[in-house]
Amino acid sequence: MIPFNRFCIIINLASIALFASCARPVADFSYAYANDNRQAPATVQFDNKSRVAESFQWRFGDGNASSDSLPQHIYKASGTYDVQLTATKGRKAKIITRQLTIDPPSVCLVEIETPFGSMLVELFDATPQHRDNFLKLAEQGFYDSLLFHRIIDGFMIQGGDPQSRRATAGESLGAGGPGYTIPAEFSDTLVHLKGALAAARQGDQVNPQKRSSGSQFYIVQGQRVTSGTLDQIEARKGFRYTQAHREAYVEMGGTPFLDKDYTVFGRVIKGLEVVDVIAKVQTDPRDRPQEDVRMKIRVIK
Repeated sequence: MIPFNRFCIIINLASIALFASCARPVADFSYAYANDNRQAPATVQFDNKSRVAESFQWRFGDGNASSDSLPQHIYKASGTYDVQLTATKGRKAKIITRQLTIDPPSVCLVEIETPFGSMLVELFDATPQHRDNFLKLAEQGFYDSLLFHRIIDGFMIQGGDPQSRRATAGESLGAGGPGYTIPAEFSDTLVHLKGALAAARQGDQVNPQKRSSGSQFYIVQGQRVTSGTLDQIEARKGFRYTQAHREAYVEMGGTPFLDKDYTVFGRVIKGLEVVDVIAKVQTDPRDRPQEDVRMKIRVIK
């Protein structure tokens, strides 16, 4: 015979189990901006506070979705987004929607997507003609599907030739452009440190004004730089590096021999390791990758 109090406990446990099996899921969540940064591109961490749920479906409001329990999502553009969470248990589902806001970046940014990862690039206000031209072409989709057609390990990766979009294997590239050039914009504050974004151009023999290509650019990988190397460049070119530039070159490396000859108009601020990976691809005798390395460039705003 089961004691009365034990019998009550069994009944209560059965009731709890029955209630749990019949309960509807409750959807709830909160979110936080990584590093308190709500400027695009912004990383948002979602805290799932749902109850009595077996699976989840997130819609982040920018066309992306996830079924993770505790997702993290990167918003690449500013705006107000309706984030929807569906919590499901069996055939029962509960939906909740909350809004979050991503602010525009405080500096001019573009993202360069490649098969090896993405690079976030800041464009400098000190070179407004190059900045505005690059933004214009990027927003037009000019760079989408173009190749990094010239790659030299320990030097730089170069792209932006429109003829590379449909180039056949082994075809010589590097002469194409949008049909115009841009006046040089040299600045004492901008040098060819590793990660620098700079404009390609024709040589001094045919281009003594050092005008930049209207579309072709390169990103510096570079090599180790010593103070002695910088002394030699100063003596040869007749200018002086700041102490900050000297320290940065010694720490990061770069291609200082290009300073004051090619316009630097941006820098990689995230994804610098992608430059190193691309620089290691196999190339032919003309420095063109044996396997195409295509790009896509979008403006972050």
